Amino acid sequence: MSLGDDQSYGDTARGGAGDGYGGTGQTRTRLPDGDPYGGARRGGRSSTRSLVTVVGVVVLLIAAIAFANRGGDDSASADGARSTGAGGNKPKTSTTAASGTKPVETKTDGIPSGFKHDAQGAQSAAANYSVALGSADMFATAKRHDIVNTVYAPDVAAARQTGLDKAYSSESFLTNIGLGKDGTAPSGQTFVSRIIPVGTKVTASAPDSATVEVWYTSLFGLSGDGSTNPVSESWYTTTYELKWVDADWKITDFQQKDGPVPVGRDQKASTADDMTKAVEEYGGFTYAR
Repeated sequence: MSLGDDQSYGDTARGGAGDGYGGTGQTRTRLPDGDPYGGARRGGRSSTRSLVTVVGVVVLLIAAIAFANRGGDDSASADGARSTGAGGNKPKTSTTAASGTKPVETKTDGIPSGFKHDAQGAQSAAANYSVALGSADMFATAKRHDIVNTVYAPDVAAARQTGLDKAYSSESFLTNIGLGKDGTAPSGQTFVSRIIPVGTKVTASAPDSATVEVWYTSLFGLSGDGSTNPVSESWYTTTYELKWVDADWKITDFQQKDGPVPVGRDQKASTADDMTKAVEEYGGFTYAR
């Protein structure tokens, strides 16, 4: 995540080595008061029988879903709903379900552009713009300028640019997150700033404007030996105000809030080398429906 979405890094930057790559090497899981699963979650079982049972249930579930989707009329109505038989009930599909519409093929400064002039196009634009605004490129002046000029409407881009330049050039901010004055990572470490949209939702729309919420998870920190700010995960929802400008959707304003945050699993944290290797070898995604 980046300051393009006005995120505070206070808690992330304070995370010591004992929170990730140092100490016991275990992640620390905080569970909400009470049992969030209503008693359904039990202590971990490591027996082979338990594993085989779980795998078997998953396979059967997948097979059942595939069987249920065979045959019949699978055509969707104009509003994304499907007929479910007697009574004519038509439950709506997920707002981020695949639609079969061909994704955009054009890019501006490496960012997908040329989205459709409809609600689906607005959602795709918001998701793709989130990825750009949450990338490590926001910490490089020239790339940041390209991103801002691409995703923001012309009448707000200049003001946004000024504020972001001031924030990203702040020595105290850069020091707090472990970067040098020029926004680069220390020698032997890799800076990670990446977000992964989980879903989108249109909450308001008009012919030339739309309000879109993007729920996403964020990876942020420094991987490598000696990092005092190991890569950590956070969850946010950003609400984007978009308008149709020059044949594309552009951001005019946004608001961000924490969560929804899922309960973390008791998984062993990866080593600094494994995290660095993953970031270098696994490229990020662009999004379209």
